[in-house]
Amino acid sequence: MKKCLFIGLLLSLFLMFPVLAHDLFLKPDRFFAKLDENILISVMNGTFQKSEAAVAFGRLTDVSIIAPSGGRTNPKEADFTKNETTAFLNFNPSEAGNYVVGLSTGWRENALAAKEFNEYLTLEGIPDVLENRKRDKELDKDARYRYSKYVKTILQIGDKQTDSYKTALGYAVEMIPQHNPYQLKKGQTIEILCLKDGKPLVGQTVLTGRELTGKLDAEKALRSDSKGIIKIKLDGTGKWYAKFINMVKIDDPNLNYESKWATLTFEIK
Repeated sequence: MKKCLFIGLLLSLFLMFPVLAHDLFLKPDRFFAKLDENILISVMNGTFQKSEAAVAFGRLTDVSIIAPSGGRTNPKEADFTKNETTAFLNFNPSEAGNYVVGLSTGWRENALAAKEFNEYLTLEGIPDVLENRKRDKELDKDARYRYSKYVKTILQIGDKQTDSYKTALGYAVEMIPQHNPYQLKKGQTIEILCLKDGKPLVGQTVLTGRELTGKLDAEKALRSDSKGIIKIKLDGTGKWYAKFINMVKIDDPNLNYESKWATLTFEIK
């Protein structure tokens, strides 16, 4: 009971503070489009509403597009443009149905003083690591960690709907809808499977949010169940996202932790 209360308190606390770290999202200029209509997908490096630095193509380890028929293509650097704050993937769909677009980044490292790291864990929704640090009397221990990011978006092209929306990209962590989001409406619930190394991720904290007409709702925190599933009540139309950071302690002489980020975006009309 004490553990549940502690985790609940942490989840409440981090929702009260602004996010300090950079999230990574794929955010199309429109989630619904027609055949052969060019789509510009923003690589949002910052928040869901503001990108603060354009991600360099050389940092990416994979860029993939899954077509409605199931075929997989890999855009090249020439398919990207950028300005000072944002990279853009230019995409022209040639099939009707649901597309999955994803990209992943290579490892980067960061170091934080103990107090800053503890605050970071609270702000970013990583309560289990903070609880373990408290249990192990490591709250005064500085931290060095490596991280990589794995992001996806799902698009609806034309009126046809296809099973391609649930295609796994094989990333280290990813989220896979168990229902086609473009068959759902306001008030319904979408189930999303959280995976790590292809296996269900149990007990993972996941944050969800929604943007409508430029305004962003407060994030909500969920926990994946024993099957790795989260259930999001779609209580409004708009552009939705789900995100999580899976952080674990590692045995490395130069690093303390390893974190893998996952995000998923779609729209409900």
